[in-house]
Amino acid sequence: MFSVQGRLIAENVLFIRLLSLSNPKVPFLSDLIPATGSIGILIPQFPGQTHIFFWREVLELEKLGVSVTLFSTRQPPPGLIAHDWSDEAMARTTYLGDLSPVNAALALPRLPFAALRADLRGDTALLRDVVIALPAARRLAMACRTQGITHVHAHSCGRAALICALANRIWGLTYSLTLHGPLSDYGPGQGFKWRHAAFGTVITQKLTRELQADLGTDLPAKLYLQPMGVNIDALQRAKPYAPPAPDGPLRIFSCGRLNVVKGHQDLLEALRLLRDRGLDASLEIAGEDDMGGDGFHTELAADVGRLDLDEHVTLLGAVDSDTVRARLEAAHLFALASWHEPLGVAYMEAMAMGVPTIGTDAGGVSELITSGRDGLLVPPKRPDLLAEALAGLCTDPERCRALSTAGRARIEAGFTSARGASTLLRGLSES
Repeated sequence: MFSVQGRLIAENVLFIRLLSLSNPKVPFLSDLIPATGSIGILIPQFPGQTHIFFWREVLELEKLGVSVTLFSTRQPPPGLIAHDWSDEAMARTTYLGDLSPVNAALALPRLPFAALRADLRGDTALLRDVVIALPAARRLAMACRTQGITHVHAHSCGRAALICALANRIWGLTYSLTLHGPLSDYGPGQGFKWRHAAFGTVITQKLTRELQADLGTDLPAKLYLQPMGVNIDALQRAKPYAPPAPDGPLRIFSCGRLNVVKGHQDLLEALRLLRDRGLDASLEIAGEDDMGGDGFHTELAADVGRLDLDEHVTLLGAVDSDTVRARLEAAHLFALASWHEPLGVAYMEAMAMGVPTIGTDAGGVSELITSGRDGLLVPPKRPDLLAEALAGLCTDPERCRALSTAGRARIEAGFTSARGASTLLRGLSES
């Protein structure tokens, strides 16, 4: 075990070497025959509470005969490990997190210092990230060499993409990456991460346009639209959807990690407005904060008390997919009031289960939900308009049934796990 002081000294040494030395690139993976039936996938902090769509994609790839090797930076906090498949996923995942100065130093003889220094283009923030990511890049490259894997897909544009880019520049491992949200969320060095990728995928057209405007010629030649998807076979109703009775209880369900940007606090305000109108409305929220319950969860629980909703709101915490499915089956309506949502797997799950879905017209949600056709969209941060939409559906059973049917059809047509898997394989075949 190395002390913090020792690690910092080693990092400083690496900084000096990166800035001043030069050494030719000596790849060792480029001479391997590409294993077309095998791929590595790198997912940060896998398996987290929102990672079920990654797991579904892996299973779809395996259905297609692809051997998938899973890598991750590190395990998520215990409070966020809630899926019934989590143990299986962790057992087959190689975790790359390693701050060992020795492991970093082992990479130095192969490090193309001058070329890498030019490639980083004077980005000192990125240079520090390089130092941190270098041991993991070496571990990834070594594991891939051992297992005959020549390509890894990074399902992130953050540290995972940097790990892959370094493994490419130093050891010749080819890689691709996916953009899941605004580029600004994923740290420095985006040009470096993207320009060396074999191909890239993006979950929405909106993000694709923003990416092209931001990075231009740093982008790989091939970019593919790869929206997240759900398993429509698993998300099947046991009984037909039944809308709420005008004079009966209204059961609302929401699902999303507990974070201020998910707008759960706005949904609570909307629930308070509904109850003030005399509607017998209740709400269940599935999801946990990134600290496993010690973060935003406490603020949201305080809001529940402040609004006198203790008897009408249940915070379920991190739950598995079977629990989500059961709660969707029991719900009359689904609502998620995100301030910004790149696309929204939770919306997909609700629509696949035939639950009339209300979202916010924020981020890329409009590429999934056409308001009035297969769901409803309201502006973010408007609890009053959210309450109006919920109340309107509560008194219109025919519209609820129509949205139930159309929502399911929308997911079947374009947002399945199989689509994501086939897009990855297309990228591999065309790059």
